[in-house]
Amino acid sequence: MWTDTHTHLYLGQFDEDRSQVVERALAAGVSSMYLPNVDSRTIDSMLSLEREFPDQVFAMMGLHPCSVKDNYREELKVVESWLGRRDFCAIGEIGTDMHWDKTRLEEQKEAFLTQVRWAKELGKPVVIHCRESVDITLELLQAEKGPQLRGIFHCFTGTPEQARAVMDLGFLMGIGGVLNFKNSGLDKVLESVPLEYLVLETDSPYLAPVPYRGKRNESAYIPLVGARLSDLKGISMEELARITTENAKSLFGHPTK
Repeated sequence: MWTDTHTHLYLGQFDEDRSQVVERALAAGVSSMYLPNVDSRTIDSMLSLEREFPDQVFAMMGLHPCSVKDNYREELKVVESWLGRRDFCAIGEIGTDMHWDKTRLEEQKEAFLTQVRWAKELGKPVVIHCRESVDITLELLQAEKGPQLRGIFHCFTGTPEQARAVMDLGFLMGIGGVLNFKNSGLDKVLESVPLEYLVLETDSPYLAPVPYRGKRNESAYIPLVGARLSDLKGISMEELARITTENAKSLFGHPTK
């Protein structure tokens, strides 16, 4: 059975067929789907989906770096409140982003480190967004390094040197549809990354793998990413599904709702 460690199935792109999308994923062998939060506006729809599929869908709690605006401290209070109300499988999606808005980096750093420290206190993994900011994020994490610090670099597309730095921190790399893109170069990077450091993801509705590139992504497409990675690593699809799912379960565990 496969695991999608990063999917936004609660977003508006799925409003017309959300339940069917989950059912298609289950039919494709994707037995677990992990939902990273964005901000206070996405919590209700995320938790609603989790209630509908309590044995297959698991919610995280966090503030996305692209939602770090003037009111980010109020948004962090919402995250903190929810972390005190119930258990979550991880704190995420958190991190930094230098693609969409370069003017908020200091605020993003503060929000990120605040949430990283909450995760360490709670013994939870973090799920990290670092678009065009991998080195910045690695530097921030180096200062927080310790036995309680663990998680996933979501949508990893970095260099071999960055991959080694991620592994040195004890983090996993989330591999999605970009692996299937022609000339992405990610296949060359992953050749030297042991499977124990890899998990699979879709980032639905974004970054759909070939042959669906440019269309809405969904969790049922995880086996397409798995097929490319299994070929790259020279192992069977079944073995890859087992290993990457075990990696995810070892990291997340199963939260008490």
